[in-house]
Amino acid sequence: GCESLSSVIIGNSVTSIAEKAFMNCSELKSVTIPDSVTSIGNNAFQYCYELKSAAIGSSVTSIGDYSFANCSGLTSVNIGKSINSIGRFAFNKCTSLIDFTIPDSITFIGNSAFENCRSLTSVTIPDKVASIEKKTFSYCISLESVTIPDGVTIIEIDAFSRCESLTSAGIGSSVTSIGNGAFSNCKSLTSVTIPDSVTSIGDRAFSSCSNLTSVTIGDSVTSIGEQAFSRCGSLTSVTFEGNAPETLGKGVFSRTRRDAKVYVAANA
Repeated sequence: GCESLSSVIIGNSVTSIAEKAFMNCSELKSVTIPDSVTSIGNNAFQYCYELKSAAIGSSVTSIGDYSFANCSGLTSVNIGKSINSIGRFAFNKCTSLIDFTIPDSITFIGNSAFENCRSLTSVTIPDKVASIEKKTFSYCISLESVTIPDGVTIIEIDAFSRCESLTSAGIGSSVTSIGNGAFSNCKSLTSVTIPDSVTSIGDRAFSSCSNLTSVTIGDSVTSIGEQAFSRCGSLTSVTFEGNAPETLGKGVFSRTRRDAKVYVAANA
């Protein structure tokens, strides 16, 4: 095995890092991937617990599933501008990762890619990403702000669940669907505006957002799932920009303040 390997030099003739190539190299401290490399295989650096930094060359177009998962010592990753996809669970449980710049070239980020990145404080999602996949940023407990660009149309199940430090979430004007539990247990979120493009809000989408005080819901929402805003104990006002939705799930506003006000637009 490679358990005692502490450093590695990858030659300029290498074009791909194979699946599981450095998996379980638990003493590996840093890696530089040259510009000749175009792809990083699944699980390539998984369980490299001592890996502190990774510099990924400018020719890499894809980072495979679980490629850097469980690299709990990883604090910084520098990614080139040719990359277009980050695989499922790619940086899952990189608990020391503080700052990560997702290049504008990215079009796809796999589910759970940054789940349990507990030190990550901010993230900017590129305009070309069409969906925020299931649990992509779940349990990023230090994440304070996120902007969801206009290119995104779907926010999937538990995408930002348990982002307990998240104070603001700007939802882009092309989002049509907010999935089950998407922002559940975001305990620092104080207000949310659902844009007019959204037609459905899933079950428990904002449940247990205990500091959420106001919600504005756009005029295209036709369904709100069960317990979507349940256990939002600070909620004082809900404003519907259009008609109240035709479909309201069970307990949408259960366990919220009894004196909370619901407003419906006068011309609705």
